[in-house]
Amino acid sequence: MVTDRQLRTINVIHRGVMTLSRGTLGTVFKGMPTIALTTIGRRSGRSHTVILTAPILDGDMIVIVASRGGAPTDPAWLHNLRANPAVEVSVKRGPVRPMIARELPPEERDELWREIVAFQPGYADYQSMTTRTIPIVVLTAAA
Repeated sequence: MVTDRQLRTINVIHRGVMTLSRGTLGTVFKGMPTIALTTIGRRSGRSHTVILTAPILDGDMIVIVASRGGAPTDPAWLHNLRANPAVEVSVKRGPVRPMIARELPPEERDELWREIVAFQPGYADYQSMTTRTIPIVVLTAAA
């Protein structure tokens, strides 16, 4: 299982690669665009940015998966957006835009999960590593 420290280190390295290469590296991973998701810490009130993959990008809608590499706990960014769904997102190092996050309820999640796993089977591997149901979040443009 990946530790919090390892996840933070991976994120710092990934952001560094994207910055140093001016976006020529690191903006696509395993065939998926990467996004920079900025949430507000539920306890600290500070902004936190993580690099994630988006298995579905459809116009102004972005789908992200809270897999945390198959860890038994949800990622911190998910707890943050549950407390405050107003987030900022940059797709492939593009402009930052305000968005609203919505965690899918079980029925919607299960339907979309099948589509995501058909496109990216690695998510099924993550699910097999944990007993929690991996959440799916939909990001849409803020009004």
